[in-house]
Amino acid sequence: MKISIIGVGLIGGSIALKLKKKGIVDFIYGIDNNNEHLSEALNLKIIDAKVNLEYGIKNSDLVILAIPVDAARKLLPDVLDLISENQTVMDAGSTKSGIVNAVKNHPKRSRFVAFHPMWGTENSGPASAVSESFSGKAGVICNKEQSDKDALNLVEKIVESLDMHLIYMNAEDHDVHTAYISHISHITSYALANTVLEKEREEETIFQLASSGFSSTVRLAKSHPEMWVPIFKQNKENVLDVLNEHIFQLKKFKAALEKENFEYLEELILNANKIRGILDKK
Repeated sequence: MKISIIGVGLIGGSIALKLKKKGIVDFIYGIDNNNEHLSEALNLKIIDAKVNLEYGIKNSDLVILAIPVDAARKLLPDVLDLISENQTVMDAGSTKSGIVNAVKNHPKRSRFVAFHPMWGTENSGPASAVSESFSGKAGVICNKEQSDKDALNLVEKIVESLDMHLIYMNAEDHDVHTAYISHISHITSYALANTVLEKEREEETIFQLASSGFSSTVRLAKSHPEMWVPIFKQNKENVLDVLNEHIFQLKKFKAALEKENFEYLEELILNANKIRGILDKK
């Protein structure tokens, strides 16, 4: 099987490495606007050849879009224009409604499978790719009823080869859930980093005192805006809804401290501790 990966960075590169390791693919074409990334991916043996968009699509059984969601939304119709009825296209975007809606009336919509691997780091580029990145993580396929059975079966095989467990849901539900478990975490991390950077102007020792807890909390703030601004843009309504709830919860902590209501503060913390029982089951 020959595949083309559009976007040979963290996600695309990690997918390529795992599929090669499993022997699922025979040849991988790399397509990317960044020629340095293509050369790096070739040197790292993530891809077998760097090609242009049209050549890669015409010569692949499967095309994987692993690019920012705004770019995927724009490019996907053009990719579907180029494929035959025997080829399959999948994406790896963190938001799904916008991408799915972009091709809902396309005559080859059924050859597309909407997919989101629930994994990522703050790093980017081919050098960040790791073959075992997806192992044990959730792989979400959205609106599977809109995809041809053979196309769906192929993507399911790919996801299982990544050692992910499959979850099926519609695109709208997916975007609500990811706003809560992923998107708000990034906004919180960015905001906390900005808060500390502002304070650091007055207290230069603050980073010298920073513990591992602080580092893990603001780790996501190192994530690139090229990826996350489009995600926030496409999932704006859900993110705003979650952000409003988050601000409301912060105000509870603020009020408890202002009023020296430490019993209420303890209640808030104990309630938050319930998350441990949920996460420990994973």
